[in-house]
Amino acid sequence: MEDTGGPKGTDESRDVDGAAPPLVIVDAANVVGSVPDGWWRDRRGAVERLRDRLAAEGVPGRTGPVEVVLVVEGAARGVESVPGVRVESAPGSGDDHMVELVAGAARDRPILVVTADRELRRRVTELGAEVAGPRAVRPR
Repeated sequence: MEDTGGPKGTDESRDVDGAAPPLVIVDAANVVGSVPDGWWRDRRGAVERLRDRLAAEGVPGRTGPVEVVLVVEGAARGVESVPGVRVESAPGSGDDHMVELVAGAARDRPILVVTADRELRRRVTELGAEVAGPRAVRPR
């Protein structure tokens, strides 16, 4: 897990009641692969562009502070975190890592998982997360 030196989601970002901000977990491989724009020629670069867009623009439709976690796997492992987006390289399956993140989050914390993967959607909704497709974070 990368540390960006106190990004959103740390104690500094808690609201006055001490609640953590909503957690948005993005399935990088699924989102990048949802648009046939040549991403397969440079998977790492495609993930870095997604990360940078999320850092600059946030998550459309979400107001206020959110903690964004971009989960990467395969050729995209090692992409660095930036302020506003924590990048986590899954040690194995990206799907399993995202399920672990949802399972480890506070039960009263709103969680959104961005993916089109049907099985992953089923697994995280069973744990109480909301789901949205890749369009939730892709440019319009």
